[in-house]
Amino acid sequence: MRQHFRWATVAMIVVLVVINYIDRSAISYAVKPLEAEFGIDSAGYGIISSAFSIGYMVFAFLAGPLVDKYGPRRILLVGMVFWSIATAITPISGGFTGLLLIRIVLGAGEAPCFPAATRTISRWLPSVERGFALALVGGVAVSGSLLIGGPIVTQLIAGLGWRGMFWVLAALGVLWALVAVGLLYNTPAASPRVSAAERAHIEAGQLAEEVTETQEKVNWRRILTNRNLWIVGVGYFAWGFIFWAFMYWLPEYFSSSYNLSIKQVGAFTIAPWAAGVVGAIVGGVLVDRVFARTGRIRSRFTIMGVALLLAGAALIPIIVAPGLVTAVVFISIGVGCGFVTGGIWWVAAIDAEPSHPGSAAGFADACFALSGVVAPLVMGFIVQSTGTFASGFVVMVVLALVGAGLMLFGTREPARNPAAAEVEASPAP
Repeated sequence: MRQHFRWATVAMIVVLVVINYIDRSAISYAVKPLEAEFGIDSAGYGIISSAFSIGYMVFAFLAGPLVDKYGPRRILLVGMVFWSIATAITPISGGFTGLLLIRIVLGAGEAPCFPAATRTISRWLPSVERGFALALVGGVAVSGSLLIGGPIVTQLIAGLGWRGMFWVLAALGVLWALVAVGLLYNTPAASPRVSAAERAHIEAGQLAEEVTETQEKVNWRRILTNRNLWIVGVGYFAWGFIFWAFMYWLPEYFSSSYNLSIKQVGAFTIAPWAAGVVGAIVGGVLVDRVFARTGRIRSRFTIMGVALLLAGAALIPIIVAPGLVTAVVFISIGVGCGFVTGGIWWVAAIDAEPSHPGSAAGFADACFALSGVVAPLVMGFIVQSTGTFASGFVVMVVLALVGAGLMLFGTREPARNPAAAEVEASPAP
């Protein structure tokens, strides 16, 4: 069992991401009681949803250097404390302003999750295993959390009320932190549960800078002038707009457009996120196999570009011929194709700057979070002013085309140390 403890660490991160996304998306299932309790309209709900991403964006950018310097374990535990408290006090926020501030704190607490996850994966796995692992973390865990989150949250609301739902979710975060204290370590060398053989296997597939425990100084010039990293950021923004728009507005879209009950909404939101799980698994396996065969980092951008192109194209039928069946089928196809990229963003961020994986991931995550600020606001004002979601789907399609074009035609194969490239491209022992 100890020969594979690295996958227990991956499992801890996957569970963390599941809790993370259920907590942040739970508010989308409590829109109507929140509006009734605090007198919030659609535009106000869009502002509150964006408030989460404001806190998330700022602290995702700052969390990267902190993760690189102090290690992911400490930063994740502190972040979990803040986001669990924010989740617990959401039902007693007192009004629009209080809810706005709490969502900012929730975003700040959840922000270190992916920079810390990316650094953890880069320290715990050899290069040839990271595509699949990061697909689990950034794709399967995210889409899976929304897949199971809808039915879980709606049942909690039905059984305990919307306030009780938030308190149960906060308790789950505290439980994860208690388990992580005993099981989660920054590196394999720091863990007493990793055998010498497993440690040797991991280190054989890593670059020299990936074996270190901490990073003393972040070279911001290298990060901010990295062409591929900027393209990752733009592409992640494009996919992020689609993702955040559906995460916050999909339940309301089904409810208001097709007059569905809360339990029916929970059922109809299963298909898109189930497709996301499938897409994320396909993407993770595909990117590892193609990279192992070609040894070319640009192969990952090609896969992401094609997937994002298909994700945007899938939304066109919903604009042309709207209907419940059409919406469920083509939103599912679009989300599934989009989630093919789910974990590859993090692989690409590590490849762009392997000596600063947390900071590079924080940069990419800040771009993703920026889309989380923009998407709920844009969708909220579109729904408020037009009474429909059609223009919002048009924006999604355009952004997907832009992101896909940059990844397919704007990226360059980075220069790498020949020995490192040989290690990355070799099959796992």
